[in-house]
Amino acid sequence: MIAQIRPADLADWLQQHAGARPVVLDVREPWEIRTASVAPEGFELVTIPMGVLLARLDELDKTRPVACLCHLGGRSMQVAMYLEHQGFAQVANIAGGIHAWSLELDAGVPMY
Repeated sequence: MIAQIRPADLADWLQQHAGARPVVLDVREPWEIRTASVAPEGFELVTIPMGVLLARLDELDKTRPVACLCHLGGRSMQVAMYLEHQGFAQVANIAGGIHAWSLELDAGVPMY
């Protein structure tokens, strides 16, 4: 089962996985990332659009915890399920996506 993490609870999830160098995987399109992005604090930010993930999967380490991020949480959930099926051991979905991130964590992140 894929863990659902609200942005407001991300710091706790990161702390639980601090020794394993957690990754936030942003699966949005380049124009979306240019419109609104997050600052990596306590995690490595990796941006791979959902549509090219299959070709770039080898850029991710299956042993590191991965929390997937998109606009509202739908695409990231699909990616999280895919990663789990590919053998990634610790996968989570950031529920509500970057929209919720703006509402819960950082109002400076534009909403679109």
